[in-house]
Amino acid sequence: MKSSTDFQCLSIDRAMAYIGTEAGVLSLMPALRQSLITDLARIEQSLAASDLSQAQDGLHQLRGFIPVFCTDALVAHVAAVETLSRHADIEAVRSAYARLATQLAQLQTEVDRYMSSPT
Repeated sequence: MKSSTDFQCLSIDRAMAYIGTEAGVLSLMPALRQSLITDLARIEQSLAASDLSQAQDGLHQLRGFIPVFCTDALVAHVAAVETLSRHADIEAVRSAYARLATQLAQLQTEVDRYMSSPT
C-alpha cells in the first residue's frame, strides 16, 4: 500500500485509521472518486448560478467524507469554506471556493493515481 507521503491531499494513513483495512480503503476509493466528481460539479454549478443554498449542500457533502481520506490541512480548508458558506455572501464563498478548488483538483488526481497503480 502506498503511504500518505506519496500524496499532498490524500491521506492513506488517515483512511486506514478510520476504515481499518487496506481492502476497506480500496473498496471505498471508487465511491470517493465518484463523490468528488459529482459534488465538485454541483458546487461549481451552484456558485455559477448564485445558488448559495445548493453550494452549501455540496460543501456539506464534501465535509462529510473529507476527514476520512484527507490531510489535516485539506480537512480544515473544506470546513472553513463550508462554514463561510453559511454566513457570507455569494462572492465571498466563490472566492474562498476558488482557492479550495485547486486542492480538490489535486485530491482528484491523487485518488485517480492511487486507484490506477498497483499497491
